[in-house]
Amino acid sequence: MNTWDNGFRGKPGQGMSHTLSFGGAASFFRVPYQADITGVDVVVTGVPLDIATTNRSGARLGPRAIRNASLSLAWERPWPWNIDPMTALRVIDCGDCEPVTDDLLSVAHIEAHIANIIGAGAAALVLGGDHFVAYPSLRAHAAVHGPISLIHFDAHTDTWPSSGNGINHGTMFYQATHEGIVNPASSTQIGIRTTNDDTLGFHIVSAADVHQTTGRDIASQIHERVGEKPVYITFDIDCLDPAFAPGTGTPVPGGLSSFQALSIIRELKGINLIGMDVVEVAPAYDHAEITALAAAQIAVELLCLYAESHRQRN
Repeated sequence: MNTWDNGFRGKPGQGMSHTLSFGGAASFFRVPYQADITGVDVVVTGVPLDIATTNRSGARLGPRAIRNASLSLAWERPWPWNIDPMTALRVIDCGDCEPVTDDLLSVAHIEAHIANIIGAGAAALVLGGDHFVAYPSLRAHAAVHGPISLIHFDAHTDTWPSSGNGINHGTMFYQATHEGIVNPASSTQIGIRTTNDDTLGFHIVSAADVHQTTGRDIASQIHERVGEKPVYITFDIDCLDPAFAPGTGTPVPGGLSSFQALSIIRELKGINLIGMDVVEVAPAYDHAEITALAAAQIAVELLCLYAESHRQRN
């Protein structure tokens, strides 16, 4: 029997352990695959959808790529955190949200999937998929917490008005704002470097702003804006410069380095974090899995932030 295969034989809360990075079940950071979501703190789930893209498709393969890349990192707690999120939290990987056959862009089935996780008393870490998947996730969270403060890492604001009858991965936060799901007055968008003259009241920290200051200073702005309000973090991997994340559908030069993004996340300790996602990894355009690796690192540091923030608040 393979005793090292944590994906099938591990237990929630067992912590990170040194396992083969090149074999075994490719669960997120070797946490156990588990259909039963009762009694856990965080449920990792993929939403492999990319038909809301407006440029290059392929993000439907993102959840698998992020899980695969996470295996090479799953041997000790993330540096420089003093907390092992897999010990501090009971984390499982419940697999992916299955698309419905009659309407692949259905909001309802994704929203219901996330609502089921929240209803079981767990937080959701969502692996995309294109950025549209954040919209039904936010709907599920707002149904419990009311209007959400959004911390949004991206090259694009994604607040353009919808054209036609539907919404896509560039319009869903316009929709969420007008539905009252997101409160822009307490929300911040980081890494923006595309033109949208109507900010809808979001606080914009452009990529140029990030390059000219420190992660601590930017985090201080975010802390002041969100206060104690419930916060959802959404991280579009194209927030990073294409040098660090080429494997995405709409890359834009001039973005953040991996270090800059992680520096901001590490300084957000103490926020009232209720949910999170990492989206838009399109492995067909990746090189040497560097985009998927960056996404896996960001995702596990969001888990560290969740564990640390909730420890401070409890």
